[in-house]
Amino acid sequence: MFHPFPRGAVLCATPLLLSVLAACGDSPAESVPQASVAPVLAENPDRNAYFGELHLHTALSFDAYIMGARVGLDDAYRFARGDEINMMGRPIRRDVPLDFISVTDHAEQMGLGVAIGDPESEFSSTEYGQSVRRRLADGGNPFALMTELSSSPARGVRSASISAWQKSVEAANRYNDPGRFTTFIGYEWSSTPGNQNLHRNVIFRGDQAPFPFSSQDSPRPEDLWTYLEANRANGVESLAIPHNANASNGLMYDWLDSNHRPIDEAYAKRRLLNEPLSEIVQNKGQSETHPLLSPNDEFASFEIFDKLFGPEEKPSKLPGSYVRDAYGRGLVLERRTGFNPYKFGMAGGSDLHGGLSSSNEQSYGGSTTVPAARIDREQAKKSLGIMNDPQRTLPLFATGSPGLTGVWAETNTRQSIFDAMRRKETFATSGTRLKVRFFAGWDYDAIQPGKPGWVHQAYAKGTPMGGDMQVAGQGRHGLRFLVWALKDPNGANLDRAQIVKVWLDGETPRERVFDVALSGGRKVNSATGKAPSVGSTVDLETATYTNSIGAVQLTAGWEDPTFDPSQPAVYYLRVVEIPTPRWTTILAVREGLPIPQGTPATLQERAWSSPIWYLPGRMAGAGS
Repeated sequence: MFHPFPRGAVLCATPLLLSVLAACGDSPAESVPQASVAPVLAENPDRNAYFGELHLHTALSFDAYIMGARVGLDDAYRFARGDEINMMGRPIRRDVPLDFISVTDHAEQMGLGVAIGDPESEFSSTEYGQSVRRRLADGGNPFALMTELSSSPARGVRSASISAWQKSVEAANRYNDPGRFTTFIGYEWSSTPGNQNLHRNVIFRGDQAPFPFSSQDSPRPEDLWTYLEANRANGVESLAIPHNANASNGLMYDWLDSNHRPIDEAYAKRRLLNEPLSEIVQNKGQSETHPLLSPNDEFASFEIFDKLFGPEEKPSKLPGSYVRDAYGRGLVLERRTGFNPYKFGMAGGSDLHGGLSSSNEQSYGGSTTVPAARIDREQAKKSLGIMNDPQRTLPLFATGSPGLTGVWAETNTRQSIFDAMRRKETFATSGTRLKVRFFAGWDYDAIQPGKPGWVHQAYAKGTPMGGDMQVAGQGRHGLRFLVWALKDPNGANLDRAQIVKVWLDGETPRERVFDVALSGGRKVNSATGKAPSVGSTVDLETATYTNSIGAVQLTAGWEDPTFDPSQPAVYYLRVVEIPTPRWTTILAVREGLPIPQGTPATLQERAWSSPIWYLPGRMAGAGS
């Protein structure tokens, strides 16, 4: 049901579960969130970019607790908004505060780890609870115990989860600070039949949320949607975000529903309504595409994790497990049924299990529970695979640092950000805070991205990321896109901007990647269709780089030379940074250890926009 110890996971020392690490606990909670600037509530009709976390676990998640996590809700929120907190007896602060966050602890056995660790809890006071504590103290398998507890009627199991959920809702509402820092009530539904990942994060729009529907209630996504729809009928709006499709064995974006029947119109409508976004990148790899699915994409090998969750390290079936493949399937299904179940936008997350959301290579040290700043030399050896780690059950170096979700919203509030997610005006990044904008239209010839007023004109005359293109105007045969990307102010320069196109050739999905903006005056080779490499400034001896190559900003007005008005198509923007040191290199250099072999020493961080769909003969919004 839960993923096992992630690769390189570092446990807080002490006997598992039974010793509560005071040094890892919450700092004192504050009744009123503090901030140094006035809230910004005036709406920007051209929208602002906000960066956030929609996938984070605290000690209330059972698997996080048994992996040693002791950070609770208060410290999770305070760290995310930029406060200094205490961890392991030392202060720690996020490098750049988040604009919004949802803590998404697992619904399954939520709060039970904390209850087991507390000898005074209702669960621990039972004979069964005392037996569980003894078995763990004697070195029993905690993950086998999780399966046992999932069906346990023991007193205190249900009440522990009810109490934990109440605390989660209360904390989200307490720390929500409109205009400064937005918090969403949320949780994770963690269905993993046969170690095939079907997990979803459920994000609520308002300040009320019923008790979570878990995979113990049903492992079928359709039944989760029924829960969401029932809540919506009662005025409680929410959405679900699938994640780690790469480990779903082809089930996340299947041709079939949970009853193994071909997807029909009813299924497509329900999925489209309840799951407008899908997480494309996180701690356990990216789900954009795979080199075997996209052999002509030179950037397809980024942070590959293509195994199922579990100790057997079985390969995950590739078709149906990646976003780009899903976009092609969606076009086929739309032609067959009239509706596209895979018409989703992009999201990114961390899936960290230590309560502290971080998103850059420097702050990630290979552990989902302990930030790099608190990893010592011996722990670094485990993360880097230099010494045997009997707890490691996932393949080494399969994953990278966490991702982020970007949204374009009028203001930093629950309503505005949630509505941006609902309309799919979102983008995902691999952890960098680079900003991207992407528009399509038929009347964009006079608009130059980056010039004053260009965004207002683009909204007025076309369609932003996440939307549908209107049918072509009379006499027009081309489709024009506007591209804008701005580097992370604290990060690397930009290598290139690319538009990825997926279209239908008859009943067969095709794909192609176009370089539409290149830094340094480079040009695409007309013979090969490829652009020269941007080069690299990375110094592996010091794990540093310079911004002496690349661009601060990339812009383009691009017309698809292959556009056929009779072919349905999906377009999304991918922006790639220049090479920088990977976390494995940074950690090795910091601790004076050898850089691991068999894993990339550098990486090129990136961002992905939500797509724009072109549907022949339809007006915007049809089939959605």
